[in-house]
Amino acid sequence: MTSGSTPGLARFNASADSEASATLHEVCASPAWGSKLLAQRPYATAEALFLASDAATAELTTKDLSDAMAGHPPIGRPKPGDPTSSREQRGMAGASEELKAEMLELNLAYQDKFGHVFLICATGATGEQMRDAMRERIGNSPEQERAIVRTELGKINRIRLARLVEEGE
Repeated sequence: MTSGSTPGLARFNASADSEASATLHEVCASPAWGSKLLAQRPYATAEALFLASDAATAELTTKDLSDAMAGHPPIGRPKPGDPTSSREQRGMAGASEELKAEMLELNLAYQDKFGHVFLICATGATGEQMRDAMRERIGNSPEQERAIVRTELGKINRIRLARLVEEGE
């Protein structure tokens, strides 16, 4: 990941608040997270942006986490027309019908137990790795799972912010 100042970071720093807010919402659907990052602009380096993201993620309330998770589709079912979720869930693209069916079953059981989508940093993970993580995590308590979700969300946010500062999207 880039740690210095980049053209993408410069564009983000210079963009209007409304545009920067919309960009941040694409990274993380929590308005609280986005507001905290927006309020700290401009960022001298990408690393400063990543650290601000980590701090904002650590401070999210249960409701804020719910807002953030609402922006993520279930594993195995990326949002149609959304290149970000498709790219991040690439590990499920070539999954067998059996694995897809099992993931659907696990997703439903997980959502029934925890009341939200299964959140995992899927970038670079295979369908089997995501399935195994869900099998393991479905046995967690809600408190344990919330802590894991927060960690996974932080990883996802960093990856998405890195793309933002590297490409300037």
